[in-house]
Amino acid sequence: MTPHHPIGMDRALDRKPATPRKISPNAQGGATLIELMVGITIGLLTITVALGALMVSRGVSGTVSDASQLQQQAAYGFRVFGQQLRQAGSLRLNLASQKQAAAAIDTADPVAFETKATDFDPTVNTLSGKDAPAASEFKLTTGYRNYTESLTSSATEASQFRNCLGLLDAAKPTLVQSQFALNTTTNELVCAGSDGTRQPILQNVADFQVRYLVQTDAVTGDPKIQYVNATTVGADWTRVFGIEVCLSLYGTEAIELPAGSSYKQCDGTDLDMTTLTGTRKNRMHMTFRSVYQLRSQGLAG
Repeated sequence: MTPHHPIGMDRALDRKPATPRKISPNAQGGATLIELMVGITIGLLTITVALGALMVSRGVSGTVSDASQLQQQAAYGFRVFGQQLRQAGSLRLNLASQKQAAAAIDTADPVAFETKATDFDPTVNTLSGKDAPAASEFKLTTGYRNYTESLTSSATEASQFRNCLGLLDAAKPTLVQSQFALNTTTNELVCAGSDGTRQPILQNVADFQVRYLVQTDAVTGDPKIQYVNATTVGADWTRVFGIEVCLSLYGTEAIELPAGSSYKQCDGTDLDMTTLTGTRKNRMHMTFRSVYQLRSQGLAG
């Protein structure tokens, strides 16, 4: 008896196994258009974030660099002022003032200050200033006595003193004079020796102001020191014991300034930096002050 199989099973038994389909080596595969657009979008977002971070980093770096540069400029300017102002009015100690021409000099002997020496007169050359100088004038002028001394074992003598430009005036060898003014056209602090030739020593200077410390009421036994301007000092500069120099400097990097950003000027008032134009527009501003005591101490006596 022949076994009976359902029709469907007979066909399944009679069917040959399917042969696996071979993939052609030339067949191409890849991302769809949507996948490509998504990838491009993600890449653009990544680049945008990176550029934003780079710009922020660049702005912070520029601001820090600007602040550092301004501080370095101020330090240099005050060093130049200090070299000249601390010597203002100083004279040469004349160790031989009490000696005969052939007598030996003993450093323990009493000494005297020379009061004049050809070009140097302490009542004229020591200190002067103007609150509002003209274009050909200077805001601050300081001077002191120059002299030579033996610097080596040889008999050759030379001077170690120099003016604000690092020079000596050959026409006035006994006078070391430095004159300071602000060139408002170029925003440069200029300096000159006794010959009047000007050279810039600081750039990007927004303001340059000077105040003088004057002693009053000394005869009453209750002396006082007060800040005054050059007009108040008048003609008697021997009352000046110290000088305050104020510099306002600005940077070179353009920065984003929020509305109302301000800085305090040399006169103590606030200035809105967002209202500035020209080379000072969108620039960092910083104000620096330094006080110097005069060696002459008001030319006592």
